[in-house]
Amino acid sequence: MVTVTTKVEIDAPIRHCFDLARDIGIHTQTVWKHTKEKAIRGVTSGPIGQGQTVTFEATHFGVRQRLTSLITEYREPYLFVDEMQKGAFKKLRHVHEFEEIDGKTVMTDTLSFEAPLGIIGRGVERLVLKEYMRKFLEHRNNELKKLAEQTKSGAKAEQSDGKR
Repeated sequence: MVTVTTKVEIDAPIRHCFDLARDIGIHTQTVWKHTKEKAIRGVTSGPIGQGQTVTFEATHFGVRQRLTSLITEYREPYLFVDEMQKGAFKKLRHVHEFEEIDGKTVMTDTLSFEAPLGIIGRGVERLVLKEYMRKFLEHRNNELKKLAEQTKSGAKAEQSDGKR
């Protein structure tokens, strides 16, 4: 099993970052354009929560794939975990953590995965997939950071108005 961890500091409130990160529509907007990722089953737009599923369809390495994930842990606004139920991996677990430090949010993603096909899969994990998944997460997190920082004043206004 391979684990990839990424961190990004976002100049926006924790609640705003948490809500953006679990929004399915935002997810599909912030991933690589060439994957043409879209949600096709389960929660297909808006926020996802405890016990809910989503099935994404996307193109990776020239192959159209589907991945169904279940939210298995959920502690608002600090953590949510999605685990693959069906898909190309033997196992996949993605932990999304949020911590507020000095008015900013540190978002940490820990992605653990195991490819199928035994020893061949282990080689592919280390030679190709680890770096691919790291770049995928970093791109998505940087896009989420831009969006969160652009829209943070609206989130603060909503929070102070008690509308959240």
